[in-house]
Amino acid sequence: MHYAAAAADMALEDAGLKTSGALQDAGVIVGSSRGGITSIESALEKHLLKKKPFSAYLMASSTINMASSHISMKFGIKGPSLGISTACASGTNAIGEAVRMIRTSDIDIVIAGGSEAPICRTSFGGYGASGSLSKRNSEPEKASRPFDKDRDGFVIAEGAGIIVLESLDHALKRGARIYAEISGYGVSSDAFHMTQPDSEGEALAIRNALADADIKAGEVDCINSHSTSTRLGDRAETDAVKKVFGEENRNIQISSCKSMLGHMLGAAGAVEAAITALSVHRGIITPTINIETPDPACDLNYVTSTIKRDIEVSITNSFGFGGANAVLVLKKF
Repeated sequence: MHYAAAAADMALEDAGLKTSGALQDAGVIVGSSRGGITSIESALEKHLLKKKPFSAYLMASSTINMASSHISMKFGIKGPSLGISTACASGTNAIGEAVRMIRTSDIDIVIAGGSEAPICRTSFGGYGASGSLSKRNSEPEKASRPFDKDRDGFVIAEGAGIIVLESLDHALKRGARIYAEISGYGVSSDAFHMTQPDSEGEALAIRNALADADIKAGEVDCINSHSTSTRLGDRAETDAVKKVFGEENRNIQISSCKSMLGHMLGAAGAVEAAITALSVHRGIITPTINIETPDPACDLNYVTSTIKRDIEVSITNSFGFGGANAVLVLKKF
């Protein structure tokens, strides 16, 4: 809730809407994978170890939807207020559903994104037991190494990414600064396994996003990849990109924000969507760091240092446990 509220405050200020009367009819959609897991863990510890009573606000403050509800209360927003939880695709799904909301309703503004605060014993223990986390504790700065042969899992992180989405007519009428156009949104389900990814399902989400944007595979300049630095995940995404783009994949530059930021779970996709929008706006592709020994099975065109170039079309991928896949297409405005 705190991360989401702070990020929303900054996003609305950046958009020039913080004191605008236009917000009353806006919408709010915030995604999260774990919600108030740290609050629940803390309450249980105090109750079981110190015999402290539970807070009357524990259940309300730990639900997935409370981040968006808090934003609506803070800024007097009386339109739809929704919470979305699709594991690590949550933030991307929140933004994509906000796009759909603007397309299909009378709402001109939606504050959307993801927020996560999972740094607690329960998260570390659970993800660690599943084999998802890196064990490179001796070199923490090199632990997140997507597509590297010696990767051994992700580095858990926390934070929030909130963006302001607006219908084009409304944005132009008020002279808003437009970073990029979200022109496509694709979703799919692997229908395969609780934790193991499937490249077919991921490829379907990418195809759906491109079709929604009316973009051909050869028009994509770069991809902000999901790439969590797990052995199975990075290979599956590599295969998905090859299935969608074929030989065109050699011309597409691949970037991984998680190599530098770690994995924010449900907030990751929203943060990466914001970074993708800034990349398109500024003509900068951020690097994938820590690729020291390339994995032969991960042989895409990875960007390993900052590149300045014009970007017309970029996509950003998010894939979550349970086979939840979400992809956004962003175009230069």
